[in-house]
Amino acid sequence: MAAIKRLPIVGVMGSGQDVWSELSQPLGKLIARYDVHLLTGGGQGTMAAVSQAYAESPGRTGQVIGVLPSDSSGEHTKPGYPNDWVEIAIATHLAHSGKEGTNPLSRNHINILSADVIVALPGSLGTASEIQLALHYGKPWIAYLGTDGKIEGLDDDANRATTLDQVEAFLTAKLGFVPSR
Repeated sequence: MAAIKRLPIVGVMGSGQDVWSELSQPLGKLIARYDVHLLTGGGQGTMAAVSQAYAESPGRTGQVIGVLPSDSSGEHTKPGYPNDWVEIAIATHLAHSGKEGTNPLSRNHINILSADVIVALPGSLGTASEIQLALHYGKPWIAYLGTDGKIEGLDDDANRATTLDQVEAFLTAKLGFVPSR
């Protein structure tokens, strides 16, 4: 039996409501040029937009992975999950999110620990909690915010990218290879 090549995983975090298409769509297409999987929280907003752009990119080699939260009962995924472009849905019993995103019962831990690198798009407290977890677990991350985006509670300008070229340089440096297409 031939060995299966493990592809790196790029985690993209961001708003579950706002699309930020001017950032998320070019980002999804860029990530699809690398030989990587895309991981998101599997929901709407930037998660759906980046997943769609990645999934619809010709020649991509990876899959769209969504780590899904449960509803308050812990038995079913929340409404709107997974989005239409998730190819590998990982259902969890973990319902906490938003300002409770660092709680041990939040899927954010799985998102961050499963990804090799993190790109954060504009978002609120949930996205900020994922960056806190990336710092806690020592995962490389960058916030791709363009000129107008923000992440509520994020004051770190050191890891802020305003252009897609900056994100590409970050991914190339952290993944150790250039895009293939």
